[in-house]
Order: sequence, then C-alpha cells, then structure tokens
Amino acid sequence: MFVLLGSSGQITSQLARQLLGGGHAVRVVGRNRSAMSALGEAGAELAVGDPADAAFLERAFTGATAAYTMTPPCYAEPDMRAAQDRVGAAIAQALRKARVPRVVNLSSVGAELAEGTGPIEGLHAQEQRLAGMANVLHLRPGSFMENYLAALHPVATAGVLPGLETADATVPLVATRDIAAVAARELTRPRHDGVLILHTAQLPTPRDVAAALGEAIGRPELPYVQAEAEDMKAVLREQGFSRDAANQLEALARWLSTSPLASVSAAPAEMQPTTLQAFAREVFAPAYRATQGSPVQA
Repeated sequence: MFVLLGSSGQITSQLARQLLGGGHAVRVVGRNRSAMSALGEAGAELAVGDPADAAFLERAFTGATAAYTMTPPCYAEPDMRAAQDRVGAAIAQALRKARVPRVVNLSSVGAELAEGTGPIEGLHAQEQRLAGMANVLHLRPGSFMENYLAALHPVATAGVLPGLETADATVPLVATRDIAAVAARELTRPRHDGVLILHTAQLPTPRDVAAALGEAIGRPELPYVQAEAEDMKAVLREQGFSRDAANQLEALARWLSTSPLASVSAAPAEMQPTTLQAFAREVFAPAYRATQGSPVQA
C-alpha cells in the first residue's frame, strides 16, 4: 500500500494514477472528499480528514509500504508559515509513530536555506523535522512549469506574461508530470536517499519563458513584464491569497531574481525530460486555445 498526501494536487493526482496503472494499492489522503472522488473512482482508497491531525495521519499511514508526503502551501492562511508548521509537525509525528519504512517528501530547490526564500522556508523546516528518519528522500524540484497557467488571463487579454521576477533571472523549471514519475519510481524501485534536485537541462529566464509560450500560441513577440510588487500582490489577494502569502511570494521572487543557481548545485541533480518548449506546446497552448471564444477566468 502506497499512501499519498496531497489529495487532488497536481503531482499527487498524476502519481496516484501512475501507481494505480502499475497495479499498486494506493491510499490518497486529503480533507475534501469531493476533490478526491475521481481518484476514488480510479481505484484509490480515500482517507478523508484534517492533515494537521497527527492521530488521523497515523491511522492513514498505518500499513504503508511507503509514503509520499508534501506540506501544502496554505496560501489562504493569515499566517502561512504557522499553518505549514502545524501540518508539517503532524506529518513528521505520524510517520514516526506509524513506522513508515520509506518516505518520499516533496520539497523544493532552495530548501537547504533557512530564510530568504518565502514559502520554501516552510519546506526547509520540514526537511529538518524528518532528519534522522531512515530511508527518506527529499525531492527538490525547480519551479513548476504549470504555474505559468495562472498567467493565461493576462496573456490572452493583455498580450503580456507578467511576473515578479526580473526578466533576466535564471529560474530552474520542471514539469509536474516529471516529478510524479520520479516519485513513483522512488516509491516502488528506490534509487536515492537524502536529497535529489529535479529540473530541466535548460535554465531559462522569464524572458525565455515568454518567448517559448508565445511561440506555441502564435504570439512570438509575447513580452515578459516585471509587475510592480504591490500590483501583483493585489491581484493575488483578489484570487484568495492571504496578505502574508502574497508577501511570501514576493520574497520568493526576490530570491529567484538573485541567487537560485547555487541551490541547483547544492545536492545531486537529475535532469528531467519535459522541456519548456514541450510544455508550451502540449499543455500551455491547449489551455490558451480553450480560453478563446469563452470568458477567461481571472
């Protein structure tokens, strides 16, 4: 039995389907049954409860051959880091009490740093909580390519790709499908312990991202525009992010604009196959076309 946290998140849903497709028993853990229903229909067992409840998580982890864990970003919480810490502490306690023999934990590039990285600080803290456990692998991916799907509205309506990072920042990227594939491998046929960094061989700038996305949607001159921080944070607040979460994302952008490359070489790395251009063609462009002729949701 493989136990997966993250409910219907981008990585967990793909990971669950890969494991189920391989004939493995899967238990998916989350707080919202309706959001998990599709995985239940696909054959996963559902464990519904509060991820900050260590007793609930211990029951969910009981009998696990291995577990995939992740600390949710808690973007709506007024104190984002405190919320991350509550969930992270419950996960660590439950893993130890349930004696889970193998753990693959989703972390991030930059998680070796204790401060200055915004939301990644919470992932650093979780790596520290799991320190000392045997047979633990922390996956440290770069920024998710899928995060650019949040820019569909300004791309479609304003003809720009906005962001908080400087245009010439070098940002490690990775597709969530590649992270899910590595997680599936490391749960079923482990190769690594400790830390494994995941990103593409490319290390593009936001300007490069805009060029690749623009080429894929027939707008090759699509520009990247560094937004004013207060304007971008106001948009995030309108989308349901707390004030604290918006500030944390601003801090993350400052870090990405200055020093992420040292973190890319902070541990062993594995280059991932999905290129930015492939993501632009296969994921971003179809999503962009779907917005044409119908209202685009902000």
